[in-house]
Amino acid sequence: MTSIAIRPLHSGDSMEALTALLHASYASLAAQGWNFTAVDQGVEVTRQRLADAQAFVAEADGRLVGTIAVRGPKPAGEVYIADAPPSLYMTAGTAILSQLGVHPEWRGKGLAERLIDAAEGWAQSQGHQQIALDTAEPAAALRARYARRGYAEVGAVQWQGKTYRSVLMCKPLAATQPETTFP
Repeated sequence: MTSIAIRPLHSGDSMEALTALLHASYASLAAQGWNFTAVDQGVEVTRQRLADAQAFVAEADGRLVGTIAVRGPKPAGEVYIADAPPSLYMTAGTAILSQLGVHPEWRGKGLAERLIDAAEGWAQSQGHQQIALDTAEPAAALRARYARRGYAEVGAVQWQGKTYRSVLMCKPLAATQPETTFP
């Protein structure tokens, strides 16, 4: 069995390979008529979406097979893929989850859950009190995945140029507890 490592994205990782991974990961969503940005974004857009973010990757045999990005709240005036971000994404203490993708050949192995765990862990370690995301309203399976992890639907947004309306989902992060030691 191949060992799969979840690790932070390194500066030496190929943005071309990461972009190709996103395209492969989102192809099934595109086939349903949902034009998520990651369906066909170029390498420069991948770079832009990772600016100010912490990305994690799943690596198997030197190949990127999964990815996720997480960042803190967006400052007022920052554009989010050609749109003003919803107020949730600018709320202090809110981390934003994006670009979760697992190559189709590697699905069903728990990689998405491990990637989300890494992103949520990072957000918590940075002191964020909640983590938010958006996904296509008609994507029932994706919404159910996040709901099982404790994300609740808290609003909706219509991104410019998208063929679907998105739901905003948010999950509180447990406060980091100080380590207790006993004499």
